Amino acid sequence: MSLVPSIGAFELLLVAVIALVVVGPKDLPKLMRGVAGFIRKARELASEFTAGFEQMAREAEMEEMREEIDRLRRENPLDETKKTFQEAVKPIEDSASDISREANKAGGGA
Repeated sequence: MSLVPSIGAFELLLVAVIALVVVGPKDLPKLMRGVAGFIRKARELASEFTAGFEQMAREAEMEEMREEIDRLRRENPLDETKKTFQEAVKPIEDSASDISREANKAGGGA
C-alpha cells in the first residue's frame, strides 16, 4: 500500500501549468529540483521508518521465541525423566560399588 496518492496525467499537467504561471519559466527548474529533493527525503524517511518498524517487530518476535525456549526448558519432561532415571540407577550404582569394594577386600586379603 502506497502512502502517496495516485496522480493521473491530467492532474500532473494541471499542476505543471499552475507552477509555470505562479513561479515562471525561469525559476521552474529550480523549483522542480527542490520538489524532487523533498520527495527523495520523504521516501528516505519513510524507508527508514519502515525499516525501524520491521526491526522492532523482528526483535519482539525473537524475544517471544527466547521466552518460549526458556519455558520449554523449564517444563521439559525429558529433564524429569532423566532425574527419575538417575534416582532409580543411584541405588544400583551404590550396590555395585559396595560389591566391588567387598570383592577387592576379599581378593586383596587372600
